[in-house]
Amino acid sequence: MPAAVGELVELAGAAAVTVACQKDAESQRLGELVAEHTPEATPRSLETTLTYLHRGFIWRRDEPNAFALVPYHELLHRVEARRGSSSRRLRAGRAMDTFLDLSVGDYVVHVDHGIAVFAGLELMKPKPLPGKLSPRKREAEEYLALEFAGKSKYYVPATSIDQVQKYVGGFHGKPPLSTLGGKKWKAQKERVSEGVRDLAAEMLRVRAARESMPGVRYPADTPWQKEFEAEFPYDETEDQLAALAEIKKDMSSDRPMDRLICGDVGFGKTEVAIRAAFKACEFGRQVAVLVPTTVLAEQHERTFRSRFADYPFRVASLSRFKSQKELNATLAALRRGEIDVVIGTHRLLSKDVKFADLGLVVVDEEQRFGVEHKERLLRLRLTVDVLTLSATPIPRTLHMSMLGLRDISSLTTPPLERRAIVTEVIPYNGRRIAQAIARELSRNGQVYFVHNRVHNIKSIADNVRQLAPDAKIVIGHGQMPPNELEEVMLKFMRREADVLVSTTIIESGIDISSANTMIINDADRFGLADLHQLRGRVGRSSHRAYCYLLLPVDRPVREVAQKRLKAIEQYSMLGAGFKIAMRDLEIRGAGNILGAEQSGHIAAVGYDMYCQLLENAVHELKSGKPPDRPSATKIDIGLTGILPKAYIPSDQRRLEAYRRLATAASAEQLDAVREDLVEAYGPVPSQAEPPARSRLASDRGRGARCEHDHRA
Repeated sequence: MPAAVGELVELAGAAAVTVACQKDAESQRLGELVAEHTPEATPRSLETTLTYLHRGFIWRRDEPNAFALVPYHELLHRVEARRGSSSRRLRAGRAMDTFLDLSVGDYVVHVDHGIAVFAGLELMKPKPLPGKLSPRKREAEEYLALEFAGKSKYYVPATSIDQVQKYVGGFHGKPPLSTLGGKKWKAQKERVSEGVRDLAAEMLRVRAARESMPGVRYPADTPWQKEFEAEFPYDETEDQLAALAEIKKDMSSDRPMDRLICGDVGFGKTEVAIRAAFKACEFGRQVAVLVPTTVLAEQHERTFRSRFADYPFRVASLSRFKSQKELNATLAALRRGEIDVVIGTHRLLSKDVKFADLGLVVVDEEQRFGVEHKERLLRLRLTVDVLTLSATPIPRTLHMSMLGLRDISSLTTPPLERRAIVTEVIPYNGRRIAQAIARELSRNGQVYFVHNRVHNIKSIADNVRQLAPDAKIVIGHGQMPPNELEEVMLKFMRREADVLVSTTIIESGIDISSANTMIINDADRFGLADLHQLRGRVGRSSHRAYCYLLLPVDRPVREVAQKRLKAIEQYSMLGAGFKIAMRDLEIRGAGNILGAEQSGHIAAVGYDMYCQLLENAVHELKSGKPPDRPSATKIDIGLTGILPKAYIPSDQRRLEAYRRLATAASAEQLDAVREDLVEAYGPVPSQAEPPARSRLASDRGRGARCEHDHRA
């Protein structure tokens, strides 16, 4: 950055220079940098203006009336990005609520009656009340039809949807349905409640150990922190801002932070981590960023250096792309405290890596590290802040976070202009593959072809060459020499190649906006999380992206693989990472997350009910009394309410709105839900309003009409 400022001032000595900044913070920071790095220079003309400029230029360089326009991002060698506004939408109350999408035939759990099958939504009129108790005509209401054992049906008002949860458990087949009115379900719940008490006690012991350890208490945001955040070239989403607020609250507390950021691919997890790292660095502490692949380490190093370009913090990386001499120099500088941010693979957890003053560890995709690596991380958690990033936290990380062992923040709002990825599961078909590649190249894009077998990857690449003879094709896999692999990846990033035939080394973090078509060969061999991560490598711009999952033609696809492929095709919408995580937990079962006994408990009552019982046990052990529960008594005063299908056409979105209304615990929360509904779907219809509010609205309407008639 000092060199860039020097060149800018030198240019301003010969021409009138205007630097285009997108925000005041960039303009202020430029003034600081010019004063700091060229204090004796007196540029003839150097001004700033608040505007967006895509690329800079110099007009009539050697003439007296020469002038230059320079965008601020070019000084930092950043990719420019024009800021825009983000839109709000109806948000779910809890992370689990985003898995509400009930379809006919799904297994569900009713709090009081047990496991049933969801048979759909039905409109029914409630029974009339005796006498003249009803203040207005009782309209039809929506009910969830649940089918129990013996074809018995039970109808739950949509307004009481909080009593129904989707069943996610350990059965690999169909769970046994409960008998309506039977005693078995009550006994199962009581047995699970007893079984989770020991686990709850262990959870409290672990949390108490964490909270008793002294942590680093960071100060409030400084002007530098505010400038750094203001320089981010995109508008932050609501979820990003909420996650940042939670992280800063954690970092300012006395106990070490241990937070999971669960966000879909491309939803801004890295920027959240960068801001947390900046806060730690500014306070004089070192930051370690642990990533699963060498390629991702290189990319994160470039990203961090770009964002930290005009601040005095040093960023380095440890990976097999570096020579031994470079590694030794980095390790020595790390021990002396001369490096502020170090990025690396599991090499960071080696015994010879010593820090002068480590303050924050950022872990990208923790589930991809082995047991021995996690043991080292577990020791770190007791002394330093830990921030974990994951698009599909499957399943242990998700489970621990949802049970309260770790704090969780969800990023579910897509960035502006991001579009869903078109996902298709198809048999291997050379003609379709050739068409997909040709279409992408015709719009000047690039293609990933993923084949996760090294022994025959060259023959696969030869097949691709035959299908796309005009395309420039390169091959990359983890067994290549580091220098050769780095050259392949750089060639693809520089757009010197059209198709990259590779293994899953591209799975995490590769961000190439021009690559918007992915073809995955033998897709049935991949896990659900792997497929979602791979698919996230495309669609990272405003262009429509495509992902083709190829089925083998020489062998049958197993039933479990069919479920995975169906899930990845179904959940192709933006922000589907959490749904995919829950779906994977549903397909694979709880397994040995917490041992065989607890797995049996989860299978007996379902994942969400198990979490509720565990929360109750924790509350009772902490306070000495069971948690307060809303009264099960219901009073029917003749009022009915409904969210009409004309107002929210989608059954799933309507159920989501009902659940938010049912779980609102205060008048303030209810008002917040109402505001979200109005913003997402328009004015609330009269069928959903209380009579007093409806009459008030109609009176206002009549008053307005009378006033209009009077003026007429």
